[in-house]
Amino acid sequence: MGVRLRRWRRGAVRALKLVARPVRRAQGRGGIVIEPYRGYGSADEIFLIGRIFRQSHPDTAPGDESLRAQLRDIARRIARRALKDAAVTARFGGAQTRVETDRDGYFRVHLRPEALPAGDHGWHDVDLTLEAEPPVRARGQVFVPPGATGCVVVSDIDDTVMRTGVANKAKMLWRLFVEDAENRVAFPGVAALYRALYVGPDGIEANPMLYVSRAPWGLYEMLSEFFTIHGIPVGPILFLREWGLSWKHPLPRRAEDHKRALIVHMLSLYRDLPFVLIGDSGQHDPEVYGRIVADHPGRVKAVYIRNVSRDADRIREIEALAQVVAAAGSHLVIAADSTAIARHAASLGLIAPGAVALVADEHAAGGEPAELTAETALPGDLGSVLGGAGGTLPPSVVVEASAQDGSHIST
Repeated sequence: MGVRLRRWRRGAVRALKLVARPVRRAQGRGGIVIEPYRGYGSADEIFLIGRIFRQSHPDTAPGDESLRAQLRDIARRIARRALKDAAVTARFGGAQTRVETDRDGYFRVHLRPEALPAGDHGWHDVDLTLEAEPPVRARGQVFVPPGATGCVVVSDIDDTVMRTGVANKAKMLWRLFVEDAENRVAFPGVAALYRALYVGPDGIEANPMLYVSRAPWGLYEMLSEFFTIHGIPVGPILFLREWGLSWKHPLPRRAEDHKRALIVHMLSLYRDLPFVLIGDSGQHDPEVYGRIVADHPGRVKAVYIRNVSRDADRIREIEALAQVVAAAGSHLVIAADSTAIARHAASLGLIAPGAVALVADEHAAGGEPAELTAETALPGDLGSVLGGAGGTLPPSVVVEASAQDGSHIST
């Protein structure tokens, strides 16, 4: 009992820290903070999100991780106030733009640079200045593909990169709010797979890796740490909602699903590049991706869906996605694990053939069951394959477009 109690106590401290971790040091007078998030862009346009708020000064000693200190920081987080209608000037590549924060303190920068700054590493600084007395300055970062780019990868995070248990709400909440970045479990093989997608088949590409999540912006730092710990290529992380924790809004606000709009914007920004969409079967990725493929034929090279649910409704949505993908002449893999995705990605020339072995080795090191042989089915027959009982892993199915009628599926 004592061990369990200590574990829950540690979990409570982690939960408090994740839910309400405030910025420890203000940048401007009166506790003003500019909090930029990593953005993305091209030679034509960049996009960056940030937030401005005012918070009280800490009254705890640096490094104090006690439960009492976390509760005091919770109070700081709840009491901090978003700065509405605050004016921010962003400067990048010889151009600048002035934007204002919304009612939650968020600002969104769309800027067309005159020329890209020097450097071929992909990441570039964006200078941000808040109109205040005195002015408050900060620096954000955007990723602009440096030249050798083969595709754009858009990936969900929840139950796609990390196990959050979206199909199991209790497990999801525990992993989301209690486990820290080091203990959260990445799907075996996902780090090697994403590294392979980032560098491409020749190992020299720097493909944009754009991540989307249904989590609140408050988990941004934790997810960034998680990516670093597991060796997953970092990239802009775009959240689909802000939970709005405050005295007036103590519960998460109802979120609008902006994932499709975000991907449409990316398709426009990287209009000369094919896209790879990666998600899971436990939430709404099949529906969103199906709309994207149907509305933008020829732009999506492959859709990879991690198979985490055998729920009948989810299977029906995957069947609908399969019909759309086949009709568009694209490719769909419903994958039991990262190795199935890697094999197909190598067959399309998205990653180097030798990367498949690295993904398989990482998967094996994770102690997961070995991948089952991929099964064959037509789109209309996917229900019987995906919903079948037995086995420790759900099946992998590769859907390929037929030259005749777009409905052929093969392994």
